[in-house]
Amino acid sequence: MEECKSSIRQPIVSVLGHVDHGKTSLLDYIRGSTVVSREAGAITQHIGATEVPVEAIYKVCGPLMKKQNLSIPGLLFIDTPGHHSFTTLRSRGGTLADMAILVIDINEGLKPQTIESINILKRAKTPFIVALNKVDLTYGWRAHKGEPFIISVKKQNKAVQQLVEKRIYDIVGKLYDMGFSADRYDKISDFTKNMALVPMSAKTGEGVADILTILVGLAQRFLEEALWTDESGPGEGTILEIKEEKGLGPTMDVILYKGSMNKGDTIVLGTSGIPKVTKVKAILKPKPLDEIRDPRERFDSVECITAASGVKLVAQDITGAVAGGIIRVANIDLECVVDELGQESQLCIETQEDGVIVKADAIGSLEGLAFEAKDKEIPIRKAEIGDISRRDIIETAAKTDPTRRVIFAFNVNVLPDAKEALLDNDVKLIQGDIVYKLIEDYEEWLSEKKRELETDSRKEMVYPGKMKILPDCIFRVSKPAIVGVRILAGRIRIGQRLIREDGREVGKIKSIRSGDDTKKEAISGAEVAVAIDGATCGRQIDVDMILYVDIPGSHCKELNKMDLNFDEKDVLEQVCIIKRKDDKFWGM
Repeated sequence: MEECKSSIRQPIVSVLGHVDHGKTSLLDYIRGSTVVSREAGAITQHIGATEVPVEAIYKVCGPLMKKQNLSIPGLLFIDTPGHHSFTTLRSRGGTLADMAILVIDINEGLKPQTIESINILKRAKTPFIVALNKVDLTYGWRAHKGEPFIISVKKQNKAVQQLVEKRIYDIVGKLYDMGFSADRYDKISDFTKNMALVPMSAKTGEGVADILTILVGLAQRFLEEALWTDESGPGEGTILEIKEEKGLGPTMDVILYKGSMNKGDTIVLGTSGIPKVTKVKAILKPKPLDEIRDPRERFDSVECITAASGVKLVAQDITGAVAGGIIRVANIDLECVVDELGQESQLCIETQEDGVIVKADAIGSLEGLAFEAKDKEIPIRKAEIGDISRRDIIETAAKTDPTRRVIFAFNVNVLPDAKEALLDNDVKLIQGDIVYKLIEDYEEWLSEKKRELETDSRKEMVYPGKMKILPDCIFRVSKPAIVGVRILAGRIRIGQRLIREDGREVGKIKSIRSGDDTKKEAISGAEVAVAIDGATCGRQIDVDMILYVDIPGSHCKELNKMDLNFDEKDVLEQVCIIKRKDDKFWGM
């Protein structure tokens, strides 16, 4: 039996925040790289991973480390586009990241993706610190390149210090509203009860040493037990992205968070269906301080890796593998690993027949959206990974309830044939890459849709109406009878049937006129001429007779739920009395 070789792996640290608040710039400073300048529009397009060895941490942190001996070998940073990809970063039993840095522009404060990131971190119960970036843009700030914040801030004049403090405590207040107790890190005595805020500048490097010092300190103090790993055990990891690489074909960017993996190993990949079994053809590892997403130097081709590592894998066949899926080495007990991974890859999303469709780009983001939907009591009928298809549109359009003809599209595209189907079907497509914004957009649309449906319902609903035939206003005796009436309460409409106080049917309203104008309806207080099909004056109707709108029993139930005025309620009660002479359960 192979001897177990245990060691402390490097913590996995995810970097999140609002777009353009400086996530990649922070890592660029630590790496001494320029990844951000090579990104399209200087915005991160893909998930990246960078190993920062302990020697580099000592070098950046300098005097703040105070000759502290670190047991961790370094930090493995994951840089995410915006915030949402964090939800794809899962490990068996939880979230992949051990810790996180939430980057906030100290001048702009909390933005939509900041709030989304906080919600994700809260849900995942991931400990995090806040990097308050762009402190160098504070009016009057004098930069001291590479210095710790606590040293640099003392060299600023009082007015600048006060302005920085004001901005910090504006953010402290916003975080408090979200349920967090936070303060500037050097004022915190108990990091288990208070969130650490670190003012910094990714441009000048001020405060970067403070951030790394806090990260490694918290990791050593609170995470050391969780970081022990069996290097000889079978590897387990998470697929970050599937990418086509020139000369290599389809590849997988992977974080190995447990055990080891060797070239030639049999591996099982998580998919949206049955797990995929394949073999490792090549393991490509970026050099320390280089970036898996956009390396400055060529990858090193290695025979073996141990956790925690960010690598690019080339395998025989990765068809069906999905971002966020789990990858496991299975040189032995292959059948058992396939079964386990099949169960682990199953979506833990409650569905019901009367619900909406949810589509997302990865397993984690799909589950994150489903979690928030459940919290808002939004039922889900189907949850899948992938783009919006024509079938999705047709299925949704077939729902009887208009408020369920909805598709949530989280960071996915709409296929061309689906776009065509949207033009011909009453389906609401809600797209975006911020979960809470999707929910907000849905709730806003739902509120408007319900108002629209209620308006339509009110138009179709037979409302209470009561009228009296006026004296000297018999204009035609029959075929149809035309009489002058006063609307005593409620309203009357063309097409409605009328009854007398004794319950006998009179006929149907054919037309309503006021002077020379034809009306669709008449309301309380109006005096109009009404043509009644099926009635004859002197037989079914006569002068001074009271007539009521004949309300269907099913409408009576709905009317009782509506906000009717006093007169309408009174007329409805009178109709109920008339109808219940023959059917005591009418309208119930």
